[in-house]
Amino acid sequence: MRILICILAVLLAPHTAAASNHNTLTPEEAAAGWILLWDGKTEYGWEWHGDARWKVEDGVLRSDGGGYGWLGTTSMFADFELKLEFRTPEDGNSGIFLRSARRGPPHETGYELQIFNRQPQGYNTGSLVFYVKAEPARFEGGQWNQYEVRAVGSRFVVKLNGREVLDANDSSYAVGAIGLQHNVDKPIEFRNIKLKPLGLSPLFNGRDLDGWRKVDRPNRDDVHEWSVRDGILHVEKGAGQLETEKEFKNLVLQLAVRTNPPHAGHHPNSGVFFRGEKGVFWSGYESQIRNEFRNGDRRQPHDFGTGGLYFYVPAREVIPEDGEFFYKTVIAHGRHLAVWVNGIQTSDWEDPRPPGNYARRQARLVPGVVSLQAHDPTTNLDFKNIRAVELPER
Repeated sequence: MRILICILAVLLAPHTAAASNHNTLTPEEAAAGWILLWDGKTEYGWEWHGDARWKVEDGVLRSDGGGYGWLGTTSMFADFELKLEFRTPEDGNSGIFLRSARRGPPHETGYELQIFNRQPQGYNTGSLVFYVKAEPARFEGGQWNQYEVRAVGSRFVVKLNGREVLDANDSSYAVGAIGLQHNVDKPIEFRNIKLKPLGLSPLFNGRDLDGWRKVDRPNRDDVHEWSVRDGILHVEKGAGQLETEKEFKNLVLQLAVRTNPPHAGHHPNSGVFFRGEKGVFWSGYESQIRNEFRNGDRRQPHDFGTGGLYFYVPAREVIPEDGEFFYKTVIAHGRHLAVWVNGIQTSDWEDPRPPGNYARRQARLVPGVVSLQAHDPTTNLDFKNIRAVELPER
């Protein structure tokens, strides 16, 4: 019996280890700018459309009935690399929506990447239905298959299970949601859905503060000190901010942040502002930086927590540790705002307020600067790899 148990343990160990790696990112992927579109446990960051019945089971997102429907991201994406795995029977019929609107038929407001081996009208698996036909390709029924999609401007490159099946151009849609389709009663399953935004340009050159300006707190003598060394932007003391000369409205912003506590038990407080008014102290929306939580529970952030949207939405979980670089992604498109920390989505919010310039009371829907906050005399932070891109309008 002991021998049998040992044999079973050896046989099952690789399977268990492999399963635990699903719906995660490696540290290298997080540092490179990849984000998880699906966390493997909830439907956070997604919204239901239609009658399909979606459920989460053992790290798999599955629909096996209920009629036609799709799940779509609440966030918008323009240029990106997308990777995901899907499984459906040989006669299954599904699709991946790319750059679709959040309202309306997604195959009419964006692209449908086909999952269907019967080749209706020649748009077989790997095609962009009604736009571009792929090379002859079939997915493996009942097994996990992988799609890799690279969308840059009008060019789409699609790989199915590592083989390139499409390289073509179409400029019908520039930005939109990512969607998962359930088309018929055959089950469809997805996992390992991850995306890397493309086209971001550096805002910080790693040498000096060119392209940035310092803003002081009005009517105060607070000192905030900014310096550059070894490609890292360092700040101490406060209150104040360093803001970009460039302005953005709809943007993807990515950066690496490290909080350096001056003494044990203290968590520095800072933030990243976007759509701020030029030269105005602490204006715009703030993505919080504070690695502090209550009752030993990272799901109870203190003061909105790192990855929360200050004043509006606390972080779902405080992910990073002080003293280590973490990676933050902010996506803002119209009224919708979302944040990822180390590739895990921590906030998702639709601003319902009337439009105006003061983001703490109104929905600020106009371009503005990005700024880094120096909060108080205990501020001690590092920033690097600060990059952004303006997203197109729908």
